[in-house]
Amino acid sequence: MAPMKVYGWAVSPWMARVLICLEEAGAEYELVPISRVGGDHRQPEHLARNPFGEIPVLKDGDLTLYQSRAIARHILRKYKPELLRSDNLEETTMVDIWVDVEAHQLEPIIRPVVFNVIIGPFVGRVCDQDLVDESIVKLKKVLEVYEARLSCSRYLAGGFVSLADLSNFSFMRYFMATQYADVLEAYPHVKAWWEALLARPSVKKVMAGMPPDFGFASGNIP
Repeated sequence: MAPMKVYGWAVSPWMARVLICLEEAGAEYELVPISRVGGDHRQPEHLARNPFGEIPVLKDGDLTLYQSRAIARHILRKYKPELLRSDNLEETTMVDIWVDVEAHQLEPIIRPVVFNVIIGPFVGRVCDQDLVDESIVKLKKVLEVYEARLSCSRYLAGGFVSLADLSNFSFMRYFMATQYADVLEAYPHVKAWWEALLARPSVKKVMAGMPPDFGFASGNIP
């Protein structure tokens, strides 16, 4: 069977979600780099793979998938369903809940911090400090929920690592490269959980391709 193909650029936080699942699953895959700067994602060839012109895209035989969380679930259902807890209705529901928490609560809050603090200076955009400050206030409220959960559960969905945990890495990786990373100090269970996540071989491998400046300082912009 031919390896799956993943289209995108490795520095992308959405791409990281997929790559970590592939690494966790030990699946054979080929990373097909495309150029954001070159506009490859807006070309007809890529739009045929994803009509929204986004990445990542996964080709698995005749199946073409987009949307990183949907791709992640597909990979894990196929190769490592224990990371979805598919054989236990209560546990898989908890995985789904915390994947949704990350998608609808955490990512929308830390994304503007990452874009304003890391990317903005390299593209000539003035930092919207009011938005950043507002986001940090909101983040602290979300982290209070994470802290409460992780104070009574080793991982987000229960006593087991799952997609719910892995999915959080994507944007947290870049947020933790900002001057606001020390916000975690007030949440010891969250900090311990984050450090455990960073110790996973899959995370280490994917993170190696995610420079904290998105590649802007080195000129290695995808």
